[in-house]
Amino acid sequence: MTALREAFATFRRAPLLSMLGILTIAFSLFAFGLFGLVAVNIREALRYVESRVEIRAFIVDGTPAEATGTALADVRAFPEVDSARYISSDQALARARIELSEFQDVFEENVLPASLEIWLKDGYRTPATIENVAQRMRAYQFIDDVRFGEDWIDKLYQLRTIASFVGLGLGLAFAVVSVIIIGSTIRIMVLSRAREISIMRLVGATNGFIRLPFLLEGFLQGILGGLVALGLTWLTHLVIKRDLMHTVFFDPPVAAIGVLAGAALGFLASAFAVNRHLRKV
Repeated sequence: MTALREAFATFRRAPLLSMLGILTIAFSLFAFGLFGLVAVNIREALRYVESRVEIRAFIVDGTPAEATGTALADVRAFPEVDSARYISSDQALARARIELSEFQDVFEENVLPASLEIWLKDGYRTPATIENVAQRMRAYQFIDDVRFGEDWIDKLYQLRTIASFVGLGLGLAFAVVSVIIIGSTIRIMVLSRAREISIMRLVGATNGFIRLPFLLEGFLQGILGGLVALGLTWLTHLVIKRDLMHTVFFDPPVAAIGVLAGAALGFLASAFAVNRHLRKV
């Protein structure tokens, strides 16, 4: 309790230095938050594109309806399949005339084959899984061809993998830079109280007793800095959403983790700075 009162007293004694620490943490986490916001929206965009991936199996003309119905029931039972439906030749023609209205005069009756359209569950849209389902569809004798955009699927999956690794690398880099900046700021605060620390050592105060107020101070600054960073990131999200494009924000648990990350950064930076100073006095 004494250490907590001492931490709050430091805010009153040196408000400018305390504000500097809070703002340093805030802007470090804000830069990290902006990157995270970009990463989240890239992930959402890729997830949306993945949700539109479909397998289309074209049916040979004259195939009995019973065979098609049995195959459709079998496909819907596949563990990877989210939904599947039968598209008749007339339905395919009507849709083509709507989607390609400038070429609607080119399409003639029965020019497009009937097909089975298949969508996979989330988590089963990898190139290997899609190819596996396509191969099972080709096993039906009345299936003429199966299309799912092999090259496009491979590139999409590669893009997602690259985005994940780049995101992880840049995220770690931002975290390291943030710790260095915050640690330097906390060290300035520790040096400003070097005389006070020396006196405490002379009267027999232990390192733990000296260290605790600084750790609590760094923890509190981290929470406040995290909240400020979260607010700035939210405002940026609103501006982009209003003026540029639709974006999504962090889920509440992720936002809470961001604030806790600020607290952790403040605590760790304080621990590093004060321990370094105590080794020299």
